Amino acid sequence: MMKVGDITQFLEKWAPLSLQESYDNAGLLLGQSNWECTGVLCCLDVTEAVLVEAKNKNCNLIVAHHPLIFGGLKRINGSQATERVVIEAIKNEIAIYAIHTNLDNVVDGVNGKIASLLGLQHCRVLLPLAQSLKKLITYVPISSLEKVRTALFEAGAGHVGNYSECSFSSVGEGTFKGGLGTQPFVGQPGLLHTEKEAKLEVVLQAANTSAVLHALRAAHPYEEVAYDLLTLDNATNQIGAGLIGHLPEPVEEASFLKRLSSLFKVPLVRHTQLLGKTIQTVAVCGGAGQFLIKNALKAGAQAFITADLKYHDFFLADNKILLADVGHFESEQFTIDLLHERLAEKFPTFAVLKTSVSTNPVNYLWHK
Repeated sequence: MMKVGDITQFLEKWAPLSLQESYDNAGLLLGQSNWECTGVLCCLDVTEAVLVEAKNKNCNLIVAHHPLIFGGLKRINGSQATERVVIEAIKNEIAIYAIHTNLDNVVDGVNGKIASLLGLQHCRVLLPLAQSLKKLITYVPISSLEKVRTALFEAGAGHVGNYSECSFSSVGEGTFKGGLGTQPFVGQPGLLHTEKEAKLEVVLQAANTSAVLHALRAAHPYEEVAYDLLTLDNATNQIGAGLIGHLPEPVEEASFLKRLSSLFKVPLVRHTQLLGKTIQTVAVCGGAGQFLIKNALKAGAQAFITADLKYHDFFLADNKILLADVGHFESEQFTIDLLHERLAEKFPTFAVLKTSVSTNPVNYLWHK
């Protein structure tokens, strides 16, 4: 029997809620994790039409990129769309889960999907999330060193850039004296004991702290596990906003823009003036990415693809970069495919569907 919590637990392992921005409201917004799940519907926005679709397709869990409840609700009387969706979701016992800026901040999330479709290679995060790394230092008897090290690796510790299973150990002597009622792994209660130990150090993502500490305690033989947990200023290329990568071959600016129009299925692309240069280094940010323009420039991007640029934002290009605004919905539309792919792969025998409803509120009128 599949539970709502089985689905959300997987999503939060992929994009931990601790990675969401302070203003965000990701997570299980309606419903309970212990509900039996009859099916999952993936979408970008939760609208009344999407809720009807979920009900008709027997999906009692909607996984959306944008939070239904964002700025808070002061009353729920059905006077506007969000309130009506909340009322109907509760009446029909449909759970609603949002995976928003936490999915923006993982390298294989929203921006990773865009980069993949563009064919970008050697991608790295454009703006690394501050203090997203920690160092764990623990002390292990020599006989248990490999067991504890392996457990920490399996829990997700030990990643440095594109390297895995990274650690450092040094040998020394530890001392301890067990008090009344203790059952020490070695030595006798009440007597000072000296043990040959290894000092083991690993780096971990701050979002994964709980899982790593659980693995440490489960694998460590000592009754009381001594460890230090330090927050690092080091940056990681795996967590943060936006991505930057390289096209296999340089392309002309006009051809690049035409490709964006086709890929994002948008009739027009708002952009800065052409600079007469080829494009190969490209930065991307799904949704509103104005805050990353300076980072894209500093990183040497020749083009930056994003959405929701205002008039004055285009001046920030300063004739040094091609800014391309493809539209908010258009830039994030592939997130629906991403959610569906990940969930269907993890739960291959379970009903995971993509919405057939377009929730794009923006329309285009062509006049010649």
